[in-house]
Amino acid sequence: MIKKGLIYKIENAAPWAQTHAQVPTVDIIDDRFRIYFSTRDAQNRSLTSFIEVSADDPKKILYVHDKPILDFGKLGCFDDCGVMPSFIINEGAKKYMYYCGWNTSTTVRYRNCIGLAVSEDGGVTFRRMFDGPIMDRTKDEPHLVVTPCLLKENGIWRMWYCGGTEWKIIDGVTEPQYLLKYAESKNGVDWERPNKVVIPYKHENEAIGRPSVIYEDGLYKMWYCYRDISQYRVNKSNSYKIGYAESNDNITWIRKDEQVGLELSETGWDSEMLAYPYVVLYKGKKHLFYNGNGFGKGGFGYAIID
Repeated sequence: MIKKGLIYKIENAAPWAQTHAQVPTVDIIDDRFRIYFSTRDAQNRSLTSFIEVSADDPKKILYVHDKPILDFGKLGCFDDCGVMPSFIINEGAKKYMYYCGWNTSTTVRYRNCIGLAVSEDGGVTFRRMFDGPIMDRTKDEPHLVVTPCLLKENGIWRMWYCGGTEWKIIDGVTEPQYLLKYAESKNGVDWERPNKVVIPYKHENEAIGRPSVIYEDGLYKMWYCYRDISQYRVNKSNSYKIGYAESNDNITWIRKDEQVGLELSETGWDSEMLAYPYVVLYKGKKHLFYNGNGFGKGGFGYAIID
């Protein structure tokens, strides 16, 4: 892995964009990468916007969008406290954005579900396809579902997503525990969810999130982030790191975290945390976009996977 550095961060850019450039989500448009990301306002609510960078030199910013692409959901809906991007699929002239909806809660800190929005103007603005989520908590998955990644193969929509398994009270604070699961669909809206775990925990206090999957050389290849559920905000040994797994058949996955080759920097924007990977292939090179310190408060950058 070859680190290329910081691309972009937010510092009081607008009332709706006070901090964070979180969960970079990339759409390739000709010779540009359009990078969607989530910001936070003064009330810690998330909205989504984007920048465009040169695909040949992603540190060269070509355009910064100055408004959210999708507003908060209606009062009482699953996304009335936040809208965070996770994956873009191009279908003809339309773009579909799978996103994470946020609600605050009383017994735990928040609730997450997966929503779907569509753009018919090239991805500049989006509208909700439904006021409700396309994937929510169920009798088998009662805690949360979030950060999907998709591939469409032979008419089958494949989704890998983060599924919650428990909320625990750690040092007096409610903390979620989650791992990676798999679902399928014939239309991208209605999902068959066998509650299938693809990346299990290595230990009882692990949390695993934000999968990014590509199919290359006959292999499914997945990058994700993992952390401890305690002290991960203050102890960089417990904070998010980026992991990696492979599968021949999308059934059996083998974790190979030691092969990632991306380490914390000595100083700077990614010296405490490596989180929320998103991998794209361009001109034969795999680009890994990721967040650094503070869950994206330090911005996002990229590395080349060698």
